[in-house]
Amino acid sequence: MYSKIVILNFPAKVTQKALVCQLTKKFDLLFNILNARISNKKEGYMVLEISSGSKTAFNKGVKFLKDQGVSVSSPEHQIYKDEEICTHCGACTAVCPTDALYIKRPEMEVIFDKQKCSVCELCVVTCPTRAMGLFSEVSQKVA
Repeated sequence: MYSKIVILNFPAKVTQKALVCQLTKKFDLLFNILNARISNKKEGYMVLEISSGSKTAFNKGVKFLKDQGVSVSSPEHQIYKDEEICTHCGACTAVCPTDALYIKRPEMEVIFDKQKCSVCELCVVTCPTRAMGLFSEVSQKVA
């Protein structure tokens, strides 16, 4: 199984098209929406985890999106948790849309599961001690 997180930017002219649904119908890809929004200018932004049986099917789906005018890229940042300054207050767990941050009970310890992280950055702005942060990777275009 091949799986990858991608960021899609939709221009206003294609936000009303069901392009992501076509990934399943035409290319037999599975997708999990990790984050999505539409701006007041009707442009769209979506973070997806796309899974397929092969990298070839994944690449065909990405090509389809690009041919429709969608910008496709991989996350250029990753979230990290600084264990030394985390006070385990749990503020980050309240805003995490993917449950990548959760409280382990009975220890009452905040756990960060990087595999579930959608890089939405809500935890970064919420953390009172700034234990959650970003580090950059070399930005990569997908396929």
